[in-house]
Amino acid sequence: MRRVAAVALALLAPWSHGEEATHGYSYIYGLAYPPDFPHFRYVNPDASKGGVLRTPGFDNYDSFNPILDRGVPPAGISFLGFPKFIYDSLLEPAIDEPASQYGRLAHTVRVEGDIIEFELRPEARWHDGQPITAADVAFTFNAVREHGSVELKSSLASVVAAEAPTPGTVVFRLQPGAPDAATVPLFLGRMAIFPEHYWRERDISKTVTTPPLGSGPYRVGRFTSGRRIEYDRVPDYWGRNLPVNRGRYNFDTIVFDYFRDEHVRREAKAAGVVDVGLESVAKNWATQYDKLPAVQAGLLKKELVPLTQPAGLWWAIIWNLRQPRFQDLRVRQALARLYDFAYINDTLSYGFYLPGRSVFQNSPMAAVGLPNERELELLTPFRAELPPEVFGEAFQPRRNDGPGPSRNAIADALALFRSAGWQLEDGSLRSTATGDAFHIDFVVISTGLVRTLQPYLATLKRVGITATARAPELSHWFHRMRTRKFDAAQRSFEPAHAPGLQLRNWFASASADMEYGGNWGGIRHAGVDSLIDHVIKARTKDDFLAATRALDRVLIWSHYFLPRFSSPGYRLVHWDRFGRPDHEPLERIAYLDTWWWDAEKSAAVDDGMTRLGL
Repeated sequence: MRRVAAVALALLAPWSHGEEATHGYSYIYGLAYPPDFPHFRYVNPDASKGGVLRTPGFDNYDSFNPILDRGVPPAGISFLGFPKFIYDSLLEPAIDEPASQYGRLAHTVRVEGDIIEFELRPEARWHDGQPITAADVAFTFNAVREHGSVELKSSLASVVAAEAPTPGTVVFRLQPGAPDAATVPLFLGRMAIFPEHYWRERDISKTVTTPPLGSGPYRVGRFTSGRRIEYDRVPDYWGRNLPVNRGRYNFDTIVFDYFRDEHVRREAKAAGVVDVGLESVAKNWATQYDKLPAVQAGLLKKELVPLTQPAGLWWAIIWNLRQPRFQDLRVRQALARLYDFAYINDTLSYGFYLPGRSVFQNSPMAAVGLPNERELELLTPFRAELPPEVFGEAFQPRRNDGPGPSRNAIADALALFRSAGWQLEDGSLRSTATGDAFHIDFVVISTGLVRTLQPYLATLKRVGITATARAPELSHWFHRMRTRKFDAAQRSFEPAHAPGLQLRNWFASASADMEYGGNWGGIRHAGVDSLIDHVIKARTKDDFLAATRALDRVLIWSHYFLPRFSSPGYRLVHWDRFGRPDHEPLERIAYLDTWWWDAEKSAAVDDGMTRLGL
């Protein structure tokens, strides 16, 4: 509760920037750490170094290049997110704050008008000993702008140039009056920085199977492509004593073992083949751990970890709006009416999830009650194009009277289908205009999600819709999503506290029209575009929340996707081998970079496993 109160108070401060260089950057919320802070509050600065942490990876990987539309990089090599073990970024997010970043490669950042300037630390070095310079930062920006994925390019659309006037100074120039000028520094701050001298002799536009040169706390050790990768700690890492790194990156080796099946991954955790990981299947969480001897002995722990990031929506069903039948709002309303969250959650997920209500669920950005005056100002120009529900109470999912699909829900759905030109004839829902049957091909990321769709598919069959669900190999799934080769798919929406660029990628018309763009469903709506622009342009709490809440109403009530559910936290399973710092809930789970090897606890686990015959 203290964390929620702090976030609420921080929202009261308007965004501002000035001409002075500062030790960090924040949007809306303000910086919590002073210039001379010694370390983040959520770490143990005296944590010991050593040991091995083994954790599961998902499916496979096939490239070490994290900026392309093609290929899947291994866990541990991210361009924007965490972890990016082998790289440094200009700034480092503080995960006990909503939207603040502090100096890592850069020791200061200055924002003035259309200029963003970073001063680099002169001691920064690549793993081959060469200095990290502004030319490397400019090279990275230009590589992404020329060869990067559509989502990355669109996020940098407002940046017109990166210049290196001195080896230690990099200057980004924005388009005059760029609406996202306040959030672009957060994006630039998170980018992994690449070595120009290394890539000068290589083609960064291609997928690569050889680990590239980095500068970060780890380098790639042994690996088997697609199956396993090890990261070895760099003992003389140049940034080990920076305030943003002190107490972090404590394991000598971090291992990702890849598993394509959720149940095999669970067995690996239960058998001690991996040390720590997330449980992806709610049924397993509810039924497969508590009776294990290792759990009962306290050797293997399971805990639900709450986070302070917006929970958003967990694997919402998105419709491919490029197909004519999904363009009709009445069809989407009918499909939503047939989905029974409570029954599916209670039956297949043992009541674990919360009903999905908002793209910004578990945050102040979510719509509540009736739209206020500021929201109405933003929504009214598009009233004729929006469902009337947008101007009423915030969305609440329906609950049927009893278990399973209700007759009322089916009757309502069939009436909506009829009004949209679809008639149930001899057990098949067909277009009254063409006679075509209504079929939906669901393409999802895992067999576990296929399982959770089965009750819905059975209900669709009752109204004459044939449906299939499949989970292809990961890279094939990514390709299908990016090229829109699906009728329906699933995607999680987990927005940041400063979500403007994410929203542009997920929902803006421009992204829908881009090959490999992030708007997989194909939403094209002038009102959505306008509201995203208002989110990005907002500089005060009231304007920001009015824009996110108005956008939330439009997205949910337009039924562009089925919200399904939201998670109350992350299901963490780990062997009790590690030391952990005390802290309140954070923006992400932090075992990879804040836990440390505890030799005494590990020995106790080994002894306990021997006694149990494991």
